[in-house]
Order: sequence, then structure tokens, then C-alpha cells
Amino acid sequence: MNERRKRREATKNQKSFDKILSWLYILFILFAVALIIHLFFIQVIDIKKYRVRARNQRAGQNFSVRGDIYDRNGIKLATDKVFYNIFARRADYDEEESSPENIAKQLAPILNMSKEQLLKKLQSPNQIIAIKKDVDRNTAKKIAKLHLRAISLDKKNTREYPQGTLAAHVLGYYNFDADIANGVEYTEKDKLEHVENEVKFQRTQKGKIIYDFMTDPVATATNPKGQDVTLTIDAAIQHVCEKELEKMVKEKEALRGTVIVMNPKNGEILAYAVYPTYDPNNFKTVAPGLIKNWTLTDVFPPGSTFKTITVASAMDLGKINEHSTVLDTGKTSIGKWEIKNYDYEVHPYPGHISLEYLFEHSSNIGSINVAKTMTPHEFYDMLKKFGYGAKTGIDLPGESSGLLPYWGNWDKGIHATMAYGYGTSVTAMQMISAVQALANGGVRVTPHVIKYSPEEEAVKIQRTQVISQSTADAVTRLLAKSVNNGRSIIKMDKYNVAAKTGTSRKPKENSSGYTPFTYTSTIGYLPASDPQVLIYVMVDSARVGAIWGNTVAGPVFHEVSTQIARMMNLKPDKVTPKEN
Repeated sequence: MNERRKRREATKNQKSFDKILSWLYILFILFAVALIIHLFFIQVIDIKKYRVRARNQRAGQNFSVRGDIYDRNGIKLATDKVFYNIFARRADYDEEESSPENIAKQLAPILNMSKEQLLKKLQSPNQIIAIKKDVDRNTAKKIAKLHLRAISLDKKNTREYPQGTLAAHVLGYYNFDADIANGVEYTEKDKLEHVENEVKFQRTQKGKIIYDFMTDPVATATNPKGQDVTLTIDAAIQHVCEKELEKMVKEKEALRGTVIVMNPKNGEILAYAVYPTYDPNNFKTVAPGLIKNWTLTDVFPPGSTFKTITVASAMDLGKINEHSTVLDTGKTSIGKWEIKNYDYEVHPYPGHISLEYLFEHSSNIGSINVAKTMTPHEFYDMLKKFGYGAKTGIDLPGESSGLLPYWGNWDKGIHATMAYGYGTSVTAMQMISAVQALANGGVRVTPHVIKYSPEEEAVKIQRTQVISQSTADAVTRLLAKSVNNGRSIIKMDKYNVAAKTGTSRKPKENSSGYTPFTYTSTIGYLPASDPQVLIYVMVDSARVGAIWGNTVAGPVFHEVSTQIARMMNLKPDKVTPKEN
């Protein structure tokens, strides 16, 4: 009985096993059929798709270099330099051609290294061994011709600035390793890196190019390049400005300074000198404070150069005209503060003065009385038109909006001090941008350092009518007469110069009150009859000798304007008595 039961169980188990085996067999057949169908689709139906995928896996392209940067006359200011890093791969050593001894013997004379020194490096236990960095193209070609399997050439590029420190704060720098940039290198990054008609080709697993009938051998050996950028900067004028600024800063033991030269007709910056400067070729070793373009970020009270804006604002509002006179009492009191003219001891009570006299003697009291003809709301609105309290829109990074208190918060003190350049704080670029409107028939143009095409200019450059043509012409005549009447160093023999000097006390950074130092400045344009060039000079914290706008910034303005007039061949507009 037990034996019969065992047979039944064995038969049952056998049938169960056969059933499972049958199902496995069916599943195997189904899998095989599915695999065959899949392979059929891959090799017959979808062959193009997988060919494209395989081609993409082998696809390669030469690394691209950034475009060059040129000055307006075609002088190269920034370019890419290609170099190579040499590495050895320990896994590819063998006992013949790629042995450390043989590699050292062949590479040592090419790399100007001793055989023993190179062999010691090659015997390092590391899998990837750095042999030498920053090798030039010719040396790399010699190494490539040896066809050493264990040696690889890693192509790199770095940014080079052929003119050294020239226009460093305009150009900025570019760090390939961290992809960090400043200056034009930052604002024009997309254009400098944009490659048109990029050529792609296929490589083997070891990186060798696969040539076919469609491969362009010239393209495979050429690095694609980004688009070039041309600046409005004139390298010759830039050099003059940098040289004269550095000389004055050192002579006066000043903290820093700037000279900005602009074409007032179109807002193009012809020179933009910032001192102290730095060499962008070695930007990694430079303190961040030197790299920062403080003329765009830092604000300061503009001082008496602001009186040009005060007079122009009142005149455009119809409060005064070119022939108006204002009362100058020499000094006045507002609350607990006493305000006086800088020459009060010499001219204690000038009385009713002309606007020409106001500019020539830089009258604070006269400027206050001009400002009083306007309500705070009116004055504020005019200052906003001139661009104060807002970014100029220059094509450089890091620009500040400056400080212009809202008119509703003005008291009598702010209203008065605003008149002669103490109620507001501006950047150097804001100051030259505002005066540019006076030199351009009342139209303010966006300042820029990049030379744009007509299409780009229509988008990027704004033109704003700030004051009327007649107001701009009247203020220009007053400024030119005030310079010609005086004995200022900014006066020129052949040109009428519409200019104004300024001196303002330097505020403390972290508290109220002022430091013992000053900002000295001069801003003006020439020829006054048809302005072709606008120059702004500002020197911060001069320490030696007489410290006024006329004695510190003035000489720089005179030297720069004289040389620029010669270089640009400006037509004289001043007739001397002898010539007459």
C-alpha cells in the first residue's frame, strides 16, 4: 500500500515537473522570438537611428577659443593663447617604446629637462603623472610626432592681454578654470564665446580623428573661435590719460584717480583710465580692491562741478536766463549751519553777480540762490532727467545708482547743499554722463565702451532730451567765458573750453562728518563752439601742495586736452587778437 502511494506521488511530481519544463520551454521560445524581432528592428528597421547614435558617441570637436578684443583702431587688447599640459599614463607603459627609460630619453631634450629628472617623474606610483604644464604649440607638435602611447597632450587655453595694464578696468579678466570674468570680458561673454558654423567630426576611442569623404582636414586642425569685439577705446588716448593720471596721483600722494574721455555726440568712451591699475595677465595675484572699478561702484559728493547742472536746470525751467543776476552775500546760515564761498575772505560780499561770475568764482551762495528759484520737486525732477539716482546703463558690470534723496524728504539744508554738489552722491560715470547732455545740445546718450553695429546701437543706446538746445548752448557759452576770463590752467590758447572745476570734502565711510581729505575734479568739453571731446578728471585724497580742483585735476585736464586736440586734429575755435 505504501509502495503504491509512493508511485502515485512520484508520477504526480513527474507530471508537475514536465508541466513546468513545458512552460519554461515556451517562455524560452517566446524570448528567442522577441529577441529576433528586436534585432530585426535594430539591424533592419531602425538602422539609421542607431547609426546616428553610434556616430554621436564618436563625435568630437576642437575646443573653441574666445574672440579677440580690439580698440577702435584695430589694436589687439585681449586674445586667447593655446598651450598644452603633458601627462604620462602609467597603465600604458611597456618594456619597449613606452618604457619610462625610453620616454625620458626622447622627451628630455624637447622639454629642456635632464633625463634623470624626467625619469624620476615617470617612475612616480601615480596612474596619471603630470610631466610639464604650459608647453607651447611647437613643443607639443614635436612630442606628438614621437607617437608615444603612454604620453598624452592636454590642450588648454588662457587669456592674454598684449598691452599689459592698458585699459585693465575696461577689459577686466577671464578665468578659464572657474569661468569667472569681469569688465568687457563679462558683459560680452556670450559674443566672445559664440562660434558660428561649428565643425564636428568623429574620433576613435583613443581620440584619433576618423576621416571620411565629408571630413574637412583643415577644419579638424583649426580651433573654432568666438566673435571678436571692438571697443570705442582709443589706445593712444588711453595711454595719455593713464600716464598723466599716474603722474599726478604720485606727485600729490593721492589715494586714487580717474580720467574719462567721451565723444559727447554719441556717448562713446574714448579713454577710461582708473588708477591704481593692475595687470590682467596676473589677475590671480592682485588684491580684489585693485580689480574693482570703483568709478562705477563708489559714490562721492561731486562738489562745484555740479553747479553746471544747477544752473542748467533752473534755466531750462525758465526761472533764470543767460543774462540773469543773482544775489551773492558771500555767506549764509541755514539752521545751525553756516555756508560761505571758498573765497569769502577775498570777496566777502560780491552782491548781484552774473552767472558767468558764478562759474568763474565758483560761488556757493550764488548757486544756492539759483536753486531756490526751483521748488524741491522741480529741482529733483530735473536731476532725475540728468540721470542722477539711476544707473547710466554703461556696458560694464557693477554700476551703482548713486544717492539722490527723494524730494519729499528734502529740508532747507538739503535743498541748499544740493545746489553746489553736497546734497547728492554720484559715481564718476554719472557725472560725465550728465554733463554730456550740456555738450550735446541737451540730449543725453547712454555711455558705452563697445563699438556697436547700427542694429545693436538702436537697441542698446538710449537718447534722452534732458534740456533744450538753447539752454545747453547758453550754459556752454557761460562756462567758456568763465574759463577765458580767469587764469585757470584749463584755459587753452586755440580752443574755447567749457569747463568747471570742483573740490568737495570727503565724507567718513562709517559715520557722519568729514575726513581731512578732499575730492578734486575738473570736467569740460572742447571746442566749445562744436564739442568733440568731453573730459572728466577726478583725484581722490591728494596730500601734497595746494589741493583744489584747479591745482590737482586741472593740470591733468590741460595736458590730456592738449594732447587729444593734437591727436584728433581738432579745429581751433578761438581767434587771438593778433590773428584778428
